[in-house]
Amino acid sequence: MNHPSNLKYAATHEWVRIEGDLVVTGISDHAQDALGDLVYIDFPALDSEVTAGQAVGVVESVKTASDIHAPISGVVVELNTELEDDPDFVNDDPYSKGWIYKIKPHDMADVEELLSNSDYEAGL
Repeated sequence: MNHPSNLKYAATHEWVRIEGDLVVTGISDHAQDALGDLVYIDFPALDSEVTAGQAVGVVESVKTASDIHAPISGVVVELNTELEDDPDFVNDDPYSKGWIYKIKPHDMADVEELLSNSDYEAGL
């Protein structure tokens, strides 16, 4: 599995990357591999308040559906709408083209509470 060391991870299999004052998030390589080929993504609502650990959307594959959880608390400010037409970007490139949404965090320090790649992998 590919879990880059420059990212942080939630135990619920989401990853985060800081970009300026925003946090980009998606599902981990482990999660997309377990789900199989994705066919649909139900995004969180734009401008919605999300709470860390809260289910905010769903990813559906040919095998199953799984909740997407907010890794940190904040406001959803952008969605990767390219995934509406091509959700398999998440399977092909979960950490770049396959990002799902961006959060403006209430407290950027919350990112430090998430798991390192080695801690995440140890829990798999």
